Amino acid sequence: MNIVQIYAPTNEAQDEEKGAFYDLLQEVMDKLPKKDINILMGDANAKIGRENIGYDRIMGSHGLGEMNDNGERFANFCLFNKMVIGGSIFPHKRVHKATWVSPDNVTENQIDDFCVSQRFRRSLNDVIVQREADIGSDHHMLLGKLKLRLKKQGN
Repeated sequence: MNIVQIYAPTNEAQDEEKGAFYDLLQEVMDKLPKKDINILMGDANAKIGRENIGYDRIMGSHGLGEMNDNGERFANFCLFNKMVIGGSIFPHKRVHKATWVSPDNVTENQIDDFCVSQRFRRSLNDVIVQREADIGSDHHMLLGKLKLRLKKQGN
């Protein structure tokens, strides 16, 4: 199992900075064995929204809000790398989807993600926000639940 933790540039960042981030992330992904369970998680600073036309293989229709530029970049990255965006698959109340809330508690966004290799999609049981977790951040804890059946490997 490989876990890649990310912190992407914000939507307002320059295109060059965003491009450099995704180029570096692609280099990391290229080094991961395709047969392994690969998890990509963290602050993607990307709103993927509810509309999944063209992305139905890697995301569901249970996202929050509308897709922004970073969301399109992230969705295309996940499509290219065959990574399923877990937060968009499972139906939950809005309170269990918003991963970030503004200091005035008015704006809510789903910008943190938990993605898993497409071939392990059926192992992903849920992705949900845990608002009650006291983590000292303006982001809420995102919980991804996987059920794995591992095979023994011979020497």
